[in-house]
Amino acid sequence: MKLLIKSLALAASLSFAAGTAFADNLPIKFTLDWKAQGPHSWFYLAKEKGYFADEGLDVTIDQGEGSSAAVTRVMSGTYDAGFGDINALIRAAAKAPDEAPVMVYLVYNGAPFAIISKKDGDVQSLKDLEGKTVAAPTGSATFQLFPALAEANGFDAGKVELLNASQNLIEQMLVRGQADAIAQFGQTSYMNFIAMDLDPNEDFNWFYYSDNGLDLYSNGIIVSKKLIEDHPEAVEGLVAAINRAIMDVVADPEVGIDALVAIEPLTDTGLEAERLQYTIDNQLETAETAEIGLGDLDTQRLGNSIQMNADLESFDRLPEASAIFDGSFLPEKSERMLPAAN
Repeated sequence: MKLLIKSLALAASLSFAAGTAFADNLPIKFTLDWKAQGPHSWFYLAKEKGYFADEGLDVTIDQGEGSSAAVTRVMSGTYDAGFGDINALIRAAAKAPDEAPVMVYLVYNGAPFAIISKKDGDVQSLKDLEGKTVAAPTGSATFQLFPALAEANGFDAGKVELLNASQNLIEQMLVRGQADAIAQFGQTSYMNFIAMDLDPNEDFNWFYYSDNGLDLYSNGIIVSKKLIEDHPEAVEGLVAAINRAIMDVVADPEVGIDALVAIEPLTDTGLEAERLQYTIDNQLETAETAEIGLGDLDTQRLGNSIQMNADLESFDRLPEASAIFDGSFLPEKSERMLPAAN
């Protein structure tokens, strides 16, 4: 009986200690850029496998409303960190330097921004957009950068009607003829068309910004200045945990999809596996990441993006590259080199 009591006491003590340790983890509110999809699986895997907890963090992940909106959410103080667009961050840093977040890990080295039209429609070139209607989600970075695409390709963005639309209706609006084109992330629409039993390559025209004069970076891990100032060790831990999970998913995408299904049981696993692989192949694996590793960036290329956004928005002040991206929290380059898939 005494042995049983001691065992129960020990178990209670261990349980209390574990609960106390969990309670001591720093709470971090993290916003995605979009609804949970394959390319978000590494965030959920980092939580599921305890990578955040290993770094002393208790991370809550919420779904988002667009890459630009993620920047706004962190700026407002509602979220400590998130997955947002670096171009939206540049504009925020120019207008509100004290409140703007900082990117600490670039995920989408290759930008996914695209204008998409129907193969049998009226938009067969970017210049055909004049006098037409383009739909995009309100918080979309692709939507925000549309005027820069127009300037680079010699058409008047002012002659294009831009429609704000719900994120789950974009592709349907194009297919039904309610919009002549859409501004969207490539991997999002590509897989959504497949889900609609359409052929993305045969049924649609794809005008990627990166192929039409805009060599841009895109989404990465952004954190508030307050988090950097108050808990720099937490920023380093957040980056380390996410990097660790990304490497796991790139090596074996199935583990990422499993983590996603645990959060979203109704996930179309086949579709999201394709979306995930598409993103890895096009946004993560680039000539630049093969040289410098994922997470880091080229300062000159970033400088060009800053100037492009400044020309677009007529900034009163030009933010320094260091105000946009801080690479001091990155793991060693050897830990950021993308592995070969299993």
